[in-house]
Amino acid sequence: MSQQTWTAVDEYFNRLLVDEDKPLLAAATEGDGAGLPPHQVAPNQGKLLHLIARIRGARTVLEIGTLGGYSTIWLARALPEGGRLVTLEADQRYASVAAANIARAGLGDVVDLRVGKALDSLPLLAREGAGPFDLVFIDADKPSNPDYLEWALELTRPGSVIVGDNVVREGAVTDPASTDPRVQGVRRFTELIAAHPRLTATTVQTVGSKGYDGFTLALVTD
Repeated sequence: MSQQTWTAVDEYFNRLLVDEDKPLLAAATEGDGAGLPPHQVAPNQGKLLHLIARIRGARTVLEIGTLGGYSTIWLARALPEGGRLVTLEADQRYASVAAANIARAGLGDVVDLRVGKALDSLPLLAREGAGPFDLVFIDADKPSNPDYLEWALELTRPGSVIVGDNVVREGAVTDPASTDPRVQGVRRFTELIAAHPRLTATTVQTVGSKGYDGFTLALVTD
């Protein structure tokens, strides 16, 4: 199989099952136009996050890594009236693009976009009593994934869901000798989940328009 086939399959199912309206399409294109890295989730992955949030019945969502706000819009739209989403972005330029995209989608009153390093913002959220969050989506710098996991556990409760994106790294995650800090961050993240008494989880490999990668889905059990 080839990247061309994976992309064609994504396009087929997206055309039938994923409804990208103008705000979502704009969020994708505005990020490209502003020179943001093409790291936002694919349309079908955005829809998956949306469905996970709805299946969980999430009223509160924490997103670590906003980029241009594409996944933020998918998640925020899953929330019921009165729901809220806190999203953390380290890069001011990315956050400015995301804020405009979120406002265009009419979600400015739902989304609390905080600018600064997540490892600075997360302790502040804890001190504010911002949790517990029903769903945490971790999609930021991979070397910090182990720290993000610890804070996710601090800010959730039994029944909460934690999703970690881009964990397969085109298969590089299987190499214990890798010198890539992103790979080592994902490996440590996975090992912590496996050993943690409050978590049960699985990881799914994916292929598609974004290439070969995968995500981890964890449930807080106790």
